[in-house]
Amino acid sequence: MALDTDVTTNSLGFAKPPAETRVVVAMSGGVDSSVVAAELAAEGYDVVGVTLQLYDHGAALAKKGACCAGRDIHDARRVAEAMGFPHYVLDYENAFRAAVIDEFADSYLGGATPVPCIRCNERVKFRDLLETARDLDADCMATGHYIRRETGAAGPELHMAADPARDQSYFLFSTTAEQLAYLRFPLGGLATKAETRALAAKHGLAVADKPDSQDICFVPNGDYASVIEKLRPGAGEPGEIVHLDGRVLGAHRGVIHYTIGQRRGLGIGGLSEPLYVVKLDPEARRVIVGPKEALATRTVPVKEINWLGDSPLDSRAQWHLSARIRSTRPPREAILRPTGPTTGEVELIVAEEGVSPGQACVFYETDGTRVLGGGWIHRG
Repeated sequence: MALDTDVTTNSLGFAKPPAETRVVVAMSGGVDSSVVAAELAAEGYDVVGVTLQLYDHGAALAKKGACCAGRDIHDARRVAEAMGFPHYVLDYENAFRAAVIDEFADSYLGGATPVPCIRCNERVKFRDLLETARDLDADCMATGHYIRRETGAAGPELHMAADPARDQSYFLFSTTAEQLAYLRFPLGGLATKAETRALAAKHGLAVADKPDSQDICFVPNGDYASVIEKLRPGAGEPGEIVHLDGRVLGAHRGVIHYTIGQRRGLGIGGLSEPLYVVKLDPEARRVIVGPKEALATRTVPVKEINWLGDSPLDSRAQWHLSARIRSTRPPREAILRPTGPTTGEVELIVAEEGVSPGQACVFYETDGTRVLGGGWIHRG
């Protein structure tokens, strides 16, 4: 396996033998992190596997396609036993609820479209778990994320994965420079996911053919609304569906059932034009709809910017870069104008549809792979 770090003495970049290099591997129970742990153990590293229990698994044991469930803890433990390294399960339920789930619920109630996986990386895995790795006297922490860590002139840099189809840079933009110095991403340089599964098969891992995670771990089957209603009883109060021109077109069953850009399932058929959700007004309990062109946005306000460039964010009046406003879309040409130490305004050269508060806006070098950071889209 070709590691994506700058090699000195060993493949993780440390000037000592693998056997004297302790690495904590964050193990979700999936094939990616399992391969990382197995490969490092096979190379002779002092591997310690750690799996986080993030929520009550009692109701999730039979759930497929979601990370962090009880089955996944079992799978991670089996990999550790097979490869002969210690494995620990840490109870992070309270921290996860406070740092991720509660904000997810409140953001959704506020009409935003949150991305809890980013907050989990930022506030739990790369903060709390990373500190646990330091407490275990580990030299570094490795994960199964598809992203590359490369050494540049000013230190470690974050780069998109070699396989664009697997790239997870959108979900890791908030990784700080200090965290990046301690982290390793061994899978970032692999060309395809098939290579990962081949490595799992080589080690005889039972998870070699395990399906990839699809859902947010605490949202079964992608049903956001039902989760919000459980977390915040009464959140699904009905209201009006209103056209941009002020016409009341019908009633809805709760703002939490709608997202920006949604077309299907509005329940307002029989109109001469297709309509889309262009805005959510949770205070007035209104879903505002309009034609597709009303979704087009060129100006995107961002906050909580994590900047990974070599020069300070406010050292320039504007930055010409590429910006990605959803995980499923490619980066597009943009201009970032800082408005404060951690705030800015992004001008998209070509307007994009469905820009939603609560999503991330991630910055990249123009025509390059380096991640320059990112921030959270808000209403301005």
